[in-house]
Amino acid sequence: MAEYLSPGVYVEEFESGMRPMEGVSTSTAGFVGMAEKGKVIGTPEFVSSFADFNRKFGGYLPESTYGEYRYLAYAVEQFFANGGSRCYVMRTAAADAAIAAVSAGGITIKAKNPGKWGNEIKVTAVAATKGKTAVLEATGEDPAAKVYTVANGSIFAEGDTVVIRNNGKAVGYNKIAMVQGNTITLALPVKEDLVDKSPVPRKVLSTCEMNMEVSYRDQVEIYEGVSLNADAASFISKVLSKSDLVDVSAEEIKEAINPLSVFGAAADADKAIVFLAGGSDGGKKAITDDVFLGVDGGPGKRTGLAAFKELNNVSIMAIPGVTSPAVQLALTAHCANTGASFAVLDVPQNLTKPQDVLAHKEKIDSDYAAMYHPWIQIYDVLNKRPAYIPPSGAVCGIYARSDVERGVHKAPANEVVYNCIGLSCLYNKAEQDILNPAGVNLIRALPGQGIRVWGARTCSSNSLWKYVNVRRLFIYLEESIKSQTNWAVFEPNDEMLWARVGRTIRAFLRDMWRSGALVGTTEDQAFFVNIGRDTMSQSDILNGRLICEIGVAPSRPAEFVIFRITQFMEES
Repeated sequence: MAEYLSPGVYVEEFESGMRPMEGVSTSTAGFVGMAEKGKVIGTPEFVSSFADFNRKFGGYLPESTYGEYRYLAYAVEQFFANGGSRCYVMRTAAADAAIAAVSAGGITIKAKNPGKWGNEIKVTAVAATKGKTAVLEATGEDPAAKVYTVANGSIFAEGDTVVIRNNGKAVGYNKIAMVQGNTITLALPVKEDLVDKSPVPRKVLSTCEMNMEVSYRDQVEIYEGVSLNADAASFISKVLSKSDLVDVSAEEIKEAINPLSVFGAAADADKAIVFLAGGSDGGKKAITDDVFLGVDGGPGKRTGLAAFKELNNVSIMAIPGVTSPAVQLALTAHCANTGASFAVLDVPQNLTKPQDVLAHKEKIDSDYAAMYHPWIQIYDVLNKRPAYIPPSGAVCGIYARSDVERGVHKAPANEVVYNCIGLSCLYNKAEQDILNPAGVNLIRALPGQGIRVWGARTCSSNSLWKYVNVRRLFIYLEESIKSQTNWAVFEPNDEMLWARVGRTIRAFLRDMWRSGALVGTTEDQAFFVNIGRDTMSQSDILNGRLICEIGVAPSRPAEFVIFRITQFMEES
């Protein structure tokens, strides 16, 4: 409440009407699977194109190494080819995959994540200096003459390694123990005379640093002025913490040595090159369901599917090609538990008979998942020949494309599968008559119409949630209302708030009705919003609960288009 302490005119603003609502995105996908490189712990990585995926996760995987677990890259490519524009990817790795590394002289450099990709990382270190200065005077009472007056002490910091040069040649190394203006104290005694007052001194002290380059294929990172002084801001582990390729752990190097010698270079060398080694992708035997399910180690430490607990803006999810019932049930449960995403499931490629496909589908009964078959054929760029891949990536892209072009209320079916040249199995109408009612959506090659998704059913046995677009429409409505009404939390729970919330939601649903997402010739037939004394008891109000009841009439797809034709005989 404003205070009025002196006479005057006061102008105040207040809100009494509705707040405009925006719908949440429904076209962001999430993928889990094996990749050449990329982090395996933490938050899933955002990817905006297949080229972006290549930079972050590498390219296609060879069948000889990964077998039936190699399809993530292909699925992401198909997602973008079929109209997707945003996705998050979480890489998994075999349990016995190893991280490439190199260790020397108290410094360990490891690849950012496991895989043999790390064996291609090259680290180049070149001697560098940020300054040099002449020694003007030896001071103090130390017989080893460790205290000196130099021409410029500002180039040094305590803990720095320095090189002693005579006529440009390194004749020794030392460390800075103390700096006070132009007076420095060396940590180790010096046998020779360092004082040189010549106009062009032959003897100088220089700082010892490195310019480092970390490279992997065409990805190059450059770091200048890297130091082995643990107290300096340029300490090697601090500077390289920004690297996307490597992690560095280092102890303070107490000896006065050429920094390059920690990489195996000679004492007087000015360049050192090392390659990381020991990285491994692991074996197929170590790729189990647990790898994809992941581990919930808490925020920032989750893996696999569990890592998607970190996100709340992913609306379509797939684990391409992984058809284990345990993994598919876990993915479906994840989507149902969040209530904000929808799972796209694959059927094993080798299952072609309708009864075998049905046996696989019977394990899944959920309105938060849909199953698609058969596998689609594409041109495999890696192997230079056609190959079959699971359809989930392409279907996720079709979901996104349909959402953008028509809206989430439109069933993502009767849509062409782009970049598809064939199918692993051609089903006919009689076989689809068996599979469609059970919730298996077929991809069909239709004469003159290309290859199309020809089904729009969920895996649910509940007839209310039979269609993919109905469940996804409710996900959209629920998430939009939840995210756009946060402003009401902690507001006074009275008639004014109820009226504002009611008007806000009605305006949003009115727009949905006008767009065709809801059926009915009038608003009252399409939706209702009740909020007030009819939906809340006094106990609810006293306990801080605002309850709003919303009902909508979703549009359902015309799955069966029936024309009834009869003869008409004109009467005389």
